[in-house]
Amino acid sequence: MGDMGCFSFYPGKNLGAAGEGGMVVTANPDFARTVRMLRDWGAEKKYHHVLKGYNFRMESIQGAILRVKLRHLEKWTEARRAAAKRYDQLLLDCGIGLPKQMDYARHVYHIYAVRTSERTALQQALTAQGVQSGIHYPFPVHLLPAFADLGYQAGQFPHSERAANEVLSLPMFAELTAEQSAIVSAAVREFDRERTALAKNVASVAST
Repeated sequence: MGDMGCFSFYPGKNLGAAGEGGMVVTANPDFARTVRMLRDWGAEKKYHHVLKGYNFRMESIQGAILRVKLRHLEKWTEARRAAAKRYDQLLLDCGIGLPKQMDYARHVYHIYAVRTSERTALQQALTAQGVQSGIHYPFPVHLLPAFADLGYQAGQFPHSERAANEVLSLPMFAELTAEQSAIVSAAVREFDRERTALAKNVASVAST
């Protein structure tokens, strides 16, 4: 994970609390001491503030919920991986980019994000079929107002910008059934068929 690793326990995550929460892991005792202080107004002990910190203390009830859910995480992870494998098979050769697992990692599929240059049209087609989808995330960080002081302009990070314009998240959760996966995939494939048919018609008209 590097010198420090950060985990989010946002309710929608693979291991989610019932509210806000997160965790930092590190093998460096100095880093651990600093993070502990930063989460509690910079205090090393009560009323003794060493740093300018924040109020990031996770509620005890969230920790209790996470402790119980952690026991089921591996089962839920494998369920997500199985759902992703179904998508991979059902969406093969349908004109969209599918997520890939790196050789050095095990993908846990927090989201199942596909890529297409026709994202808006695909999302509208899915919505028309009663299939919800999401965009994670619609703006590259370097173009957000919060980071304007860094001075980056559009075009300087073309891969990030292209991804922000193309990614679309299909339904993904541990309880996703084979039937639900098939419904989602059928809607995507129907969009691809209609798009392909339209392209052929345009080409045919152009050649006459």
